[in-house]
Amino acid sequence: TAGYGTALGVIRSAWREGRLAKVYADETRPRLQGAKLTTWECVQENIPVTLISDNMAAHCMKQGLIHAVVVGADRIAANGDTANKIGTYSLAIVAKAHNIPFFVAAPLSTIDFKISDGSQIPIEERDAKEIYQLGETRICPEGVEFYNPAFDVTPAELIAGIMTEYGTVAPGELEQFRIKQLV
Repeated sequence: TAGYGTALGVIRSAWREGRLAKVYADETRPRLQGAKLTTWECVQENIPVTLISDNMAAHCMKQGLIHAVVVGADRIAANGDTANKIGTYSLAIVAKAHNIPFFVAAPLSTIDFKISDGSQIPIEERDAKEIYQLGETRICPEGVEFYNPAFDVTPAELIAGIMTEYGTVAPGELEQFRIKQLV
């Protein structure tokens, strides 16, 4: 289950405090973590959740259905650049275009003060089968090349705040957490 320094922890808290009416969960292709895990967690907590395809987020924002975006993080650089599941960067750009605040929720241990910015975060390449195959069925012809990075890096300037178990700060203010990370 998700702790309170995670995106689902933030969602759970907002729901319990009456500040959240509904969650729109991206499916999170190609591994479908949103469809499988986020929706399951919401259902377990009786939080109303609607699953949308990844490429529907802009439409939902334009329709006024989404008022804030909260994502997790796999790694956060000292300047606030954040690596997360592929598609997070696109979501941040779309949120900015619609003047919707974009937040990252992660435990303090996710912040890596040894790396100055996101260009230093290695990006893993995933198995091509994740995008060319559904179940046992190949969905594209032979001869097609594949590019399947697991993560992308969202620049700090697109992030309204980084939420940790110690509070929320702007990406440029992460330094105050360095001491807490050492304790």
